[in-house]
Amino acid sequence: MILLIEMDLKAILKRKLQKLNGSQKLSSKEIEEIEDTHFKNYLREWTNREPAAERGIPKFFNKIPKQNEPLRSKLREESRSNLLKRKSLQLLDNDELKEVWVLLDQNQSYPEEQLITYADFQKVAKLAGPKVKPYFTPIVFAKLQQGDPQGRVSIMSLFNYAMRKVWLDQTRIGLSLYDATGQGYLTEADLENYITELLPTLPQLDGLEKSFHSFYVCTAVRKFLFFLDIVRAGRVRILDVLACSFLDDLLELRDEELSKELQEQNWFSAPSALRIYGHYLNLDRDHNGMLSKAELAGYGSGTLTKPFLDRVFQTCLTYGGEMDYKTYLDLVLALENRSEPQALAYLFRILDIKNCGYLDSFTLNYFFRAIQDQMRAHGADPVSFQDVKDELFDMVRPKEPEKITLADLLACSQGDTFISILIEFHGFWAYENREAVSTDPTQD
Repeated sequence: MILLIEMDLKAILKRKLQKLNGSQKLSSKEIEEIEDTHFKNYLREWTNREPAAERGIPKFFNKIPKQNEPLRSKLREESRSNLLKRKSLQLLDNDELKEVWVLLDQNQSYPEEQLITYADFQKVAKLAGPKVKPYFTPIVFAKLQQGDPQGRVSIMSLFNYAMRKVWLDQTRIGLSLYDATGQGYLTEADLENYITELLPTLPQLDGLEKSFHSFYVCTAVRKFLFFLDIVRAGRVRILDVLACSFLDDLLELRDEELSKELQEQNWFSAPSALRIYGHYLNLDRDHNGMLSKAELAGYGSGTLTKPFLDRVFQTCLTYGGEMDYKTYLDLVLALENRSEPQALAYLFRILDIKNCGYLDSFTLNYFFRAIQDQMRAHGADPVSFQDVKDELFDMVRPKEPEKITLADLLACSQGDTFISILIEFHGFWAYENREAVSTDPTQD
């Protein structure tokens, strides 16, 4: 019985399959026509779909126009110009800032202390109008509190905040005008254009000869790139330029009564730029505009060690074995700012002779042997390397006992002293005699 049922099922299925195959048998040409029809239908359906923005997914990426697309480039440039113009019109001008001060002065809650409560602060915000509203928010009021028991804020702090915010926004718009790609970065060429056009507005630089302007611009730009271009991409973020103090130092040169002492401390001042370029010319004994290793050996006190100088020319960009002014400026910035993270990173890369990311006893001994040679040349008995090695490791206290990394140097807060001991005889001598110098009554 079971066998008969199985035979009936097989027969039924076989007849069904034959029937289906007979009714659906199509030629290859007919199959292609059906596929083509379906393809066209789907293509028409997708082409007529509503844009992504209308479906709630905005476009978030626009390719930068290429050099062979002048129309797109002009359109992008004009659009950015109009945007920056609108942003500029939203800023407070001098007359509006004066009106803000008058309102603050008239509505201060405690005139004898120049303090204002939150209620009066809100009143001033309403009287000042919509243009001032972004500068008078509850968050701003809370941030400017300085522990007053009644929650009051100084009207001077409020006004200074508004002025500073306006200045930052103006500066950001001004820098954005030089951002050729509109990506929020300034390349070396962009920075050079900005500072070149800024020169006539800085009275402290009026005395510079026009022939020196290009060298001054190069000197100024290198500081921005050295400290802000950490990954050495050849560009700096506009936000980083605004966040650092370099622009303040540069624009300080608008003060016609700036003291000589402040000018000497300012990298961007005329005396500072002339001093640095003058040293470069003095080192360039063959007057070919470049520095050889032997010429660079005269830098500073002339006690930079030979192994360090060898490594400088191995790791830094040179031309035919000689150093140009830009590379020299990077070295000067590193040596004059040895405690800064960017300078320590620059010098650590030079000291890392194995390119392994850390300094071990072998590397320390390699550089310290030159210090011992200089001690003998000065008629002094050389200090044992083992003693110095133990001091160096105790100074840094690396995470791994026998490996000093850049992170260890940055964390120990004595990275500048560590570097000086290894690369310069005077640096080592100053460290070795630090106790005698500190107890010398003639030292102020």
